Amino acid sequence: MARPCPISVKVISILLLGFIFLRSAFAAEQSPWLEIHSAHYTVITDAGDKKGREVALRFEQMRSVFATLLMKERLNEPVPLTILAFKNDKTYFQSAPLRRGQPIGAAGFFVPGEDHNFIALNLFEEESWRAVAHDFAHLMLNYNYPPVQGWFDEGLAEYFSSIRLDNKQVEIGGDPELQSAYTEDLLQNQREVRNPPKSLTELLSGQAWLALPDLLTMKHDTSSYTESTHNTLFYAQSWMVMHYLLHEKKLPETGTYFDLVENQRVPVEEAIQKAYGVTVVQFDQAVKDYFHSLKPLFAALDASKQSNSRSNSPQVYQFPEMVLNDIVITAKSIPEADARALTAEMKMRIPDRREAAIQELQTLATATDQAAAKAASDKERDKNQDHEPKKIGSTAAVGNEIAHRALFWDHLQRGEFEPAAEELGDAAAINPRDMWIRYYLSVLKYRISQAKHTEMLGLPNMLQDLRAVLEWYPEFADAYDLTAIARREGGGPTAAMQAERAAVQLSPRNQQYVYHLAEIYIDDKKWEAARTLLERLKSSSDPKVAAQAGERLGQIANEQKYGLSAGTAPSKKLTTQSSPFDVLEQDAAKRAAAAQQPQSAGGDKRPAKFLQGRLVGVDCSQSPAAVLTVTSGGAVLKLRTSDYKSLPLIGADTFSCSWNDRSVSVNYKPGGSSDGDLVSVEVR
Repeated sequence: MARPCPISVKVISILLLGFIFLRSAFAAEQSPWLEIHSAHYTVITDAGDKKGREVALRFEQMRSVFATLLMKERLNEPVPLTILAFKNDKTYFQSAPLRRGQPIGAAGFFVPGEDHNFIALNLFEEESWRAVAHDFAHLMLNYNYPPVQGWFDEGLAEYFSSIRLDNKQVEIGGDPELQSAYTEDLLQNQREVRNPPKSLTELLSGQAWLALPDLLTMKHDTSSYTESTHNTLFYAQSWMVMHYLLHEKKLPETGTYFDLVENQRVPVEEAIQKAYGVTVVQFDQAVKDYFHSLKPLFAALDASKQSNSRSNSPQVYQFPEMVLNDIVITAKSIPEADARALTAEMKMRIPDRREAAIQELQTLATATDQAAAKAASDKERDKNQDHEPKKIGSTAAVGNEIAHRALFWDHLQRGEFEPAAEELGDAAAINPRDMWIRYYLSVLKYRISQAKHTEMLGLPNMLQDLRAVLEWYPEFADAYDLTAIARREGGGPTAAMQAERAAVQLSPRNQQYVYHLAEIYIDDKKWEAARTLLERLKSSSDPKVAAQAGERLGQIANEQKYGLSAGTAPSKKLTTQSSPFDVLEQDAAKRAAAAQQPQSAGGDKRPAKFLQGRLVGVDCSQSPAAVLTVTSGGAVLKLRTSDYKSLPLIGADTFSCSWNDRSVSVNYKPGGSSDGDLVSVEVR
């Protein structure tokens, strides 16, 4: 029998060691971060697939429970929400808000934004999602219930924050502020807490209650998500009133009550009698009797005072039928640079964390820019040497994009338009198809026009971008609002009204949207509808909106008398100004041109013109080409499109060859004195 050759064994050993080394190197390069997607939420986590999917499921369950409480079949979520779920204390506390110079002790926190909401969770703690249940309830209320008195919001948020979920049932109704009288250190040694805050059950058991009319009329602004302690009689009594209303299924009557007090200005006592069919005294006594009937609350309170007590005592109600197990959840790996950039973007929105977050974003952007530039240089060098070109790493490109986007938003919030446009341009150069970029470009145009009191540039391109954004995220209320603003400036109040109503419906408590709707009503000479909205906004808790509404009310009388409104007044011709987003606007123009028709090698450099007039008729005899005959001020123009199916439309879903005798606004590129090529059409 032949003996094996020693050299062969050595070679095999070397190859095996090499394989092990390469596998280890490959594993080291793998990012620990996952992007989890459920029906409504995105979870970014380094805690693994199982934990990430559990977080997504718990938020879908909470959403379902909240819809059941509000008696709604569906809920709006008009601002994208990203959940950052950290597997350990260290990473979480490096991102958490500070209180007296130290990170907060809660297992989760919420960071609101006009464009993007964030939730952060510490998965080292059990059931960390419960730490943000109160804020989550406020979020859902703000998007799905009209603005009402503070007791309703805080009562429902406190009730909801007691929620406990697993894969078998939902529990709810316990005291959300109840804590054990004993704490436990790392060695499991217990010590009694000195002077702990009173739970809601204790507050209602040991004090005289607030008079019901005083509770129901107490001013309490819930719009900022900034609250102090919940261990007060206001929170306790609001919690119990909502506890009673939900258990007794009196939410429809509560809607009637709010209509009476908020819209018809009926006094509280009379509104309670009309809505609930009882006097204030009877209503108050019914709530107190209900509270004293909830034996599990008092059992949990007694248990909390014993050593070895636990804070997860049984809740008042259990609902196994509310559990969702059939939710589709997907997961994919993402580069660590992405996760770092998203975390820094969230931290940038926390005042105490902003400076450090900006430095981290700048480092990420610079490092990834340099990596992309080096990769591009290597590619060109290899190409010249007839070698296989190296690929630009996706980690650098994507991380770079998110960092630039976040830096753009920070500059924009500070009115720093030129550096904002530069950051957005850098992000667009990496991923021009990113819908966030198209949305942010529209925001940038609007903010500049507001700050400089000029017309918005590139309205047709802006409307195309916003249409694409709404296809990507159909509930994005701010995209509808910007669409309405662009349509209004383009001279289309009817189409603007449709978009603004969609924004208000998706986010009924956003008072800026309501003010924009009032302005559109004025443009359309719907004076009474505008007055109704402005009178309501005049007492807004937002001082800016209240001032705008008061000033606008003072102008309506003259506008109605002389038949002229801000939207219909002849606009001044503004001198051409350089724009800090020229490059971005050129890119948008190229996208619009490519979507309409192929261009010649030299490109179409004719300036676009805007015209309002009357559509006399449409000639589709050479379909898909069409010629629109438009009259304006006695002049007749023949405006062509090579393919009416791809012509950008505003105010209509599809093009019709049978249109005639309709008001239109057109953007076109002139051919001669009486003809041209269409860019976009708005039909009214």
